[in-house]
Amino acid sequence: MMTIFSRIIAGEIPCYKIAENDSFFAFMDINPVNWGHTLVVPKKETDYIFDMDDDELGDMMVFAKKVAKAIKAAIPCRKVGVTVLGLEVPHAHIHLVPLQKEGDMDFRCKISDPDPARMKELAEAISSNVEL
Repeated sequence: MMTIFSRIIAGEIPCYKIAENDSFFAFMDINPVNWGHTLVVPKKETDYIFDMDDDELGDMMVFAKKVAKAIKAAIPCRKVGVTVLGLEVPHAHIHLVPLQKEGDMDFRCKISDPDPARMKELAEAISSNVEL
């Protein structure tokens, strides 16, 4: 059975896509903690990020770095925070969150009912800045 992230990658579930290559996929989190909150996932299903082989994990971080640079170019922020968090989806993923202050990375505080038009606009702005 495919994870929800694999179904997003396959196009079965719509998303606000940011970027992809042969191995990784980046899309906006639909329950963001801050505007521009993006997930980076491997296309190969692996439950736990530290079960990935070293080369794959390194490549995922390089891909995430390119996405983070695009987020920073599209959204005014001091830094882009990165975290590995989440037990609800058995598919490794990295959260990238634009930060003005550390509290912007509080996963207990989500944007309630994020506006789809703004999500689409931000996804397009970030995507246009990705250099793979």
